[in-house]
Amino acid sequence: MKKCLVIVNIFKEESQKLALEIENFLVKENIQCELFNFDGKNLKLPTQGIDFVVTLGGDGTVLFAARACASLGIPVFPINLGQFGFIASIQKNEWQGKLKDFIQGKIPLSPRSMISTRVFRGKEKVFFATALNDVVIAASAAAKLISLELKFENNSFGSFCADGIIVATATGSTAYSVAAGGPIIDPSLDALLLNPISPFSLSNRPLVLPPEGVLEALVLPSRTDNIVLTADGQVSDNLQIGDRIEFSLAKDKVLLVGCSSDSFYGALRSKLHWSGGPLA
Repeated sequence: MKKCLVIVNIFKEESQKLALEIENFLVKENIQCELFNFDGKNLKLPTQGIDFVVTLGGDGTVLFAARACASLGIPVFPINLGQFGFIASIQKNEWQGKLKDFIQGKIPLSPRSMISTRVFRGKEKVFFATALNDVVIAASAAAKLISLELKFENNSFGSFCADGIIVATATGSTAYSVAAGGPIIDPSLDALLLNPISPFSLSNRPLVLPPEGVLEALVLPSRTDNIVLTADGQVSDNLQIGDRIEFSLAKDKVLLVGCSSDSFYGALRSKLHWSGGPLA
């Protein structure tokens, strides 16, 4: 490995100082280091000639890196400076040993599925995005019902009237979806999770769909015209009545470092306060 890109979340106080420490460490390892300030606005990542990426932030910083790195096969080394760390599982007090092991090839990579999303207006594709966590369709204003016709591989699910829908990967099952009552899925599984947000009918329940196939959503007339699609909470597009959205698992997976099943279940135990006893 010859060159690393360190993504610095400027909203995390520790990130700038830690970035300089990592840069000094990498220079001693004869690895060129470049710093990139992530401010949530500049969403274009300079990946030319990069062998691996280090993220300094929370899970949101990893989501940003994943969208740029997955198709290029660039591994992402995620150091957690956030609150949850379901994805960014390497803690700030252990980064040096973990990074040294990674450079020496001692840490296996964890491939994670991503969602590919395409919006068609008539026959024209007007929007495309990938997401590691989820894609959400909802009204731009809170508490506004929207209507969508849903089907999977030509199997109709009927019309859903809800505040919106969440389409998530297994990795994203612990994000917005679990807060909306969805199941937690082991992130090593290839699956699409469809979860309605506050559906008008209680019969509309979360569905875990197989990795092969396309989930389609057709935007139907509703009481609001301001409907927005958002990928990973960071990339968005305004939808119109009649738009058709296709969701499928992307052909490329993001390669995460240090995100083993042990770290995932450890995060569940600590973040969700699982005790295994009467106080669980």
